[in-house]
Amino acid sequence: MIILSRQRVLVAAIAAAAALLGAIVALHYHRLGLTLSHYDARGHLIVARRVVDSITPGWQQLGAVWLPLPHLLNVLPAQIDLFYRDGAAAIAISIVAFAVATGAVTWIVLGLTGSAAAAIVGSAVFALNPNVLYLQSTPMTEPLLLALLLLAVACLCSLCRPSPVDPADGRDDLAGPDAPGGSKNTRPTGLTVGVLFALACMTRYEAWPVTICALVAAVWAWWRGGVDIVAACRRAGAIAAYPALAVALFAVYSRVVVGEWLTTSGFFVPENKALARPVVAAAEVWWGAHALSGSLAMAVAALGLVALLIVAAVNRRRATALIALSLLASAALPWMAFVKGHPFRIRYMVPLIAMEAIGIGAAVGLVRRAALVTAVIVAAAFASDVRPLDSAAPMVLEAQWDVPNVRVRQQVTDCLRASYDGEAIMASMGSLGHYMQETARDGFMVRNFLHEGNGDIWLAALDGPRRYAGWLLIEEKAQGGDMLARIARAKPTFLDGYQRLCAGAGLALYRRTAPPQRP
Repeated sequence: MIILSRQRVLVAAIAAAAALLGAIVALHYHRLGLTLSHYDARGHLIVARRVVDSITPGWQQLGAVWLPLPHLLNVLPAQIDLFYRDGAAAIAISIVAFAVATGAVTWIVLGLTGSAAAAIVGSAVFALNPNVLYLQSTPMTEPLLLALLLLAVACLCSLCRPSPVDPADGRDDLAGPDAPGGSKNTRPTGLTVGVLFALACMTRYEAWPVTICALVAAVWAWWRGGVDIVAACRRAGAIAAYPALAVALFAVYSRVVVGEWLTTSGFFVPENKALARPVVAAAEVWWGAHALSGSLAMAVAALGLVALLIVAAVNRRRATALIALSLLASAALPWMAFVKGHPFRIRYMVPLIAMEAIGIGAAVGLVRRAALVTAVIVAAAFASDVRPLDSAAPMVLEAQWDVPNVRVRQQVTDCLRASYDGEAIMASMGSLGHYMQETARDGFMVRNFLHEGNGDIWLAALDGPRRYAGWLLIEEKAQGGDMLARIARAKPTFLDGYQRLCAGAGLALYRRTAPPQRP
């Protein structure tokens, strides 16, 4: 890679420090019992588990709403009960991803500014953010997304950056005397960049717009660096083939599994006030980013990002700065989701913290001759606001929305366990996947549940469950009730032959009392 020796050491050192920090913080949240407090954390574990542990095991159990890479990485570890119940293996992946992402932020800022002080400040802004630290302590998918996207952008910047010029030829405002460069054979290859973007595109949907913008920016950078526009497009196209193939394969998979090329609805109730109101949706994205970091960080980052945009536009040797700015495109996904009415989730704005960190690093590197002094001033300004283990951080609070329900739902689990006879338990995984993972501590396996992933059996049970399920679990309140609740309201005979045994936190348990229906 094209990082000079001492810069490579700096990147490695910061990544190693981030790994140690991440492990310590993960242990902290484990002791607080918040590792799996977010319902999606448990949901990701059960998707990985059900590939093997299911009434109908197989690759189709990966589903077609969430992208598959995080679950593929965790398929084998999730079959071990300890790792499935506590999420330890998935959390280890998140910690490693956090370290890689922090190192990539360092690399990107070094490439943009040539300043070690600026790179350290930028990586610290990212790594010490309490929202980022909490997410890397869980089985959530954002850490893996950030690692792959930031590393892909860093490699693409390196690939597109012209070789260093002699100082006598002149340097731009952001480039230091040791700005990263390197010989051609030390650069990342197009294959490396393409595979990284493809993996990111198989992790979370935010990677899709970022990949498109980054490759368009790469064409600009190559063209500004003296490459013929046709050749530049050809180079970008060769890289784009990998993520394009990944997305195409996922679309085919989705079509086979659920009958749609891409699932864009049906898994949430449109209740956001931004529904069909693009300006309100944009305001929600802005508010979320501000809540995650604060006014000072937003202001300094904005200064740095504007500086990068100007440099990318006017200095042909620093046109690669536009590639780094492509990370802003991660805001496109939450904006589109909110416009469609998706409930507000502040974690959708967490990827913007990486862009903010790069902007702050660029703002420090802007004053090249006083970068160290500026870094000290900026670090001192942020020091009073930095609380890496802030229990009131927005992401930590959002993750605890479901905590009050866990104890109440345990009463339903106790009721089920006391009378359970081995018959299938019909429940919507879209609404109760997190609860199914909870029941693992009481000895229930995923194969004890009949859910949407069981295909034709599930569809047949929707017409008449008595033949297929001895038990029904129905979420009756959250988001207006789940699929089974809506069917029961529309078709009163759906629950014929079942007796309501107990309920709690909106979850109701029914037991079959009449003989199973005839085929």
